[in-house]
Amino acid sequence: MFRIFRHYVPSLLIMLIGIELLLLWLSIYIGMEIRFLGGEPTAGLEPLWPKALLFTSIMFIALTMMGLYKNLFREGVNGVVLRLVLSMLLALAGMSVAFYLFPYLSVGRGVFAWSFAIAIAAIVVTRIVFFRLVGHENLKRRVLVLGAGVRAEQFKQLRRKVDYLGYTIVGFVHVAGEHDAMPEECVIHLDVPLLDYVQRNLIDEIVVAVEDRRKSFPVEDLLDCKMSGIDVVDAQTFFERETGKVRLETLHPSWLIFSDGFRQAGMQLVAKRSFDIAASLMLLLLALPLIVLATIAIWLESGCRGPILYRQVRVGQNWRLFQVLKLRSMVVDAEKGGAPQWAKKNDARVTRVGKFIRRTRIDELPQILNVLKGDMSFIGPRPERPEFVEKLTEKIPYYAERHRVKPGITGWAQIRYPYGASEQDAVEKLQYDLYYVKNYSLFLDCLILFQTVEVVLWGQGAR
Repeated sequence: MFRIFRHYVPSLLIMLIGIELLLLWLSIYIGMEIRFLGGEPTAGLEPLWPKALLFTSIMFIALTMMGLYKNLFREGVNGVVLRLVLSMLLALAGMSVAFYLFPYLSVGRGVFAWSFAIAIAAIVVTRIVFFRLVGHENLKRRVLVLGAGVRAEQFKQLRRKVDYLGYTIVGFVHVAGEHDAMPEECVIHLDVPLLDYVQRNLIDEIVVAVEDRRKSFPVEDLLDCKMSGIDVVDAQTFFERETGKVRLETLHPSWLIFSDGFRQAGMQLVAKRSFDIAASLMLLLLALPLIVLATIAIWLESGCRGPILYRQVRVGQNWRLFQVLKLRSMVVDAEKGGAPQWAKKNDARVTRVGKFIRRTRIDELPQILNVLKGDMSFIGPRPERPEFVEKLTEKIPYYAERHRVKPGITGWAQIRYPYGASEQDAVEKLQYDLYYVKNYSLFLDCLILFQTVEVVLWGQGAR
């Protein structure tokens, strides 16, 4: 597992990206060699590296936007093929625009056709081989969990094959004085020192999941393993790294205090604000026709009367209240009783136009003005209503900490978890929000921005 600007990225995924970037880059050179195999002049096509850079960048962005570097291991072959086809269409459109704006970067139709075909074939072959190798046990880290009690039970929630990508759990070591909560066949009762067992079984990492570290905690054994080159991490850090969220079940204030992250330095804030303004202005320019069409549709559906925009009080950074802007997607007076309600699946209050603009997230576009005003950020936890925040803060520990940063139009929780419409959903999304607040970087913002395109195109989590 690599950590890039505090964000965890699987090493297997880094390997795949590196291989595919190299193949995309080489596709231009191979395409040119095939096109001019008969000895035709290549004057005007040199140097090739700027053209290869453009080709590789657009193809990589298209693959990322289609979720092929996010959901690669969560879908079957059919899902990957569909996303690959759509990413190629998106790449074709992007390169058409790029060649029109920068004609000197064009490589000609013949070279481009060969390069594009070679790139597609290379990616397909790479993915087939990668899928076959990724599940091979010899390529996975061998992980030993120290503890088999209540704290180790959270490993039971890792049920899918994708949850064990890149590592395998060898077993759970019984700790004296702790009641075992894991199945007996998974529990290891050591009859040799911990270091001997680790070396014999080629363990790469030890995850400490001991419930009470004040009693019978094997400090000397762990120190021996650590000094012998074995990685030792606590369960909270392990799950943060492997799942992309901060788990609340085992979260202690001391971990928050002593862990790295939660930084909001001066230059970091300046960079984030610059990113917000640039991304908002670009989106506003691209989305203005959609906003106009949606406005007309809402106006006509409501009989040429009624508000177009919907304003609602939300909680912002440091619990400051502000009015969020949306295109109205529900009937007027949707909350006649005055009591706030969660949006439900197939909610009867949503209009016909509202169903479409909510599914495509067009209703969220006016929030660009909130970002430009400074009430919101482009990327961040979604803003919630004060009534919900007050209740959730009382019931969910650490819920208030998500308001340490500005709320966003999209965020880490939005691309990782479906629409939240209950307290349990709020718990799940909070774990992703805390990961974002802890590990924020401009790199993570860009990653979320690209992957949001996939969420919108596939209609994930909309209600």
